[in-house]
Amino acid sequence: MKEELNLKPTYKIFWWLCLMLMACHSDKNKHSEESPVFNEPQQPNILWLVTEDMGPYIAPFGDSTAPTPHLSRLASEGVIYTNMYSPSGVCAPSRAAIATGMYPSSIGANHMRTGTNMENTGLPAYEAIPPPEVRMISEILRSNGYYCTNNNKTDYQFKEPMTAWDENGHFAHWRNRQEGQPFFAVFNFTQTHESGLFEPYGFKKREFRHYSAGDSNVSDFGWNELTSEKETTVHVPKDTKFPVPPYLPDNEVVRRDLWKMYNNIAEMDRQVGAVLKQLEDDGLLDNTIIFFYGDHGGPMPRQKRLVYDSGLHTPLIIRFPNKQKSGAIEKQLTSFVDFAPTLLSLVGINPPEHLHGQAFLGAYQAKEKRKYIHAAADRFDELTDVIRAVRDERFKYIRNFRPEQGYYLPLQYRERIPTMKEMIRLRDEGKLDSIQRLWFRENKSPEELYDCESDPHELNNLVDDPAYKEKLEELRAEMDRWIQDIGDQPNLPERELISQLWQDEATQPVTNKPLITLSEGKIVIGCSTKGASLGYKIIKKNGKIPKAWKVYQNPLILPKGSKLVVQAHRIGFKPSEIIEKII
Repeated sequence: MKEELNLKPTYKIFWWLCLMLMACHSDKNKHSEESPVFNEPQQPNILWLVTEDMGPYIAPFGDSTAPTPHLSRLASEGVIYTNMYSPSGVCAPSRAAIATGMYPSSIGANHMRTGTNMENTGLPAYEAIPPPEVRMISEILRSNGYYCTNNNKTDYQFKEPMTAWDENGHFAHWRNRQEGQPFFAVFNFTQTHESGLFEPYGFKKREFRHYSAGDSNVSDFGWNELTSEKETTVHVPKDTKFPVPPYLPDNEVVRRDLWKMYNNIAEMDRQVGAVLKQLEDDGLLDNTIIFFYGDHGGPMPRQKRLVYDSGLHTPLIIRFPNKQKSGAIEKQLTSFVDFAPTLLSLVGINPPEHLHGQAFLGAYQAKEKRKYIHAAADRFDELTDVIRAVRDERFKYIRNFRPEQGYYLPLQYRERIPTMKEMIRLRDEGKLDSIQRLWFRENKSPEELYDCESDPHELNNLVDDPAYKEKLEELRAEMDRWIQDIGDQPNLPERELISQLWQDEATQPVTNKPLITLSEGKIVIGCSTKGASLGYKIIKKNGKIPKAWKVYQNPLILPKGSKLVVQAHRIGFKPSEIIEKII
């Protein structure tokens, strides 16, 4: 008897539905001329190219300091999104939002981090726990026939369920899928991370295969690592005149760190180019929607971790098949919580109502554009603050829940950056100017309001200016609404947050073991833990164990004499024990 998985791909139905919906739109609901509307191919592949700790410091966004020919080409063939914002100025909360479509502070993912390096907090390691209906976006796509790969970083504030990816590792690649199967592939580039500013600079102990020049000729991407020792190439002349933001001193130490930052961006562009070449060599360029973005703003002091635009604003480029709308500039506000619903919309799946974001492309694109983006800052490593922010197209409102604390947090990790050490030295010697001293004030204003158009570095607080009273009240009300709507608890001590997540138990909850039953000749898998993902493997008589777990959806018919291996895992819980059953 043949194995029956009942995972029939539904994407053709989705795309017929997509075309019908587009045809039925009335003139009233048509998009404006400047809003891109695309005709995606059936079964589109999705490729995400993700860099770290990078603001819009590339030529398509007006900064030509670093040579980025591959990203410039991608932008010329795609759409530039100039108002892309992270919900946090640091990676793990942001990646939680990307993976789930939920605001980090609504699911216990707002502190950086929750599962590692907790020694200095006095708290136990824990994981974010979203509502039971939440699934990782990749699992939803896998359930609809997509081959999903992540190469290589996760950092979601929770352990991804075994059902999240077909492949997750240094060699995860679309080339390992079945012939003709649509894919969702994520490639993470670490070159631009904050740690790339540390000294000594430029020596990378490992280079993964998807970065290497000869990859397009490699047919077997396997499951093993390729290690090498290679020094980062110098792409940017060291005597380049670097744009120094006014909140940083303009001296030799800072300029060297800026050189590192831009050189790392150029090296990342080379790595992106290697993956794009693989896509083009495979003949997939015009059946693939490509996203390029950073996980939050820049790596320098007063950038990363902050809710100013320097910490939240990141570039987004989307290239559509056949260069549709190439060269367009889209100014609508977008947030990382919009990625999950947009991805689903692009492949023809109606996004679940529980998602906090809204689709900005595809069959289920929201009728109204986003009016505000929201962000939060809480614990970073060993130190805690409580800040919330809301921004419209021009103005940003910030609420500081701990005004008695200073703006600057003396984080050990950040103080490894030479610029940070230099700023502390100049502060102590009284040599910072009035703008550079703002970050070192011993107390914060309870509220801040900035005109981000005329004051892009957010230096002039307008909160007491009567001319902006109406805007202040509008953004105050919007923040209050958002906090209530998502269930944010800004002043909740982290220990109490953990207690809530664990439902007052002393340890992290564990997913109950799956139940395997026989019904009408078919195998039925269940779990008493609400919201648990169910994964299974079928080991046939030859004993070969599949590498990836399949997502259970419908009853199974298995070949006689095979072994069924099952595990359950709710996000934020520990996974269940693995159950095996001989059929």
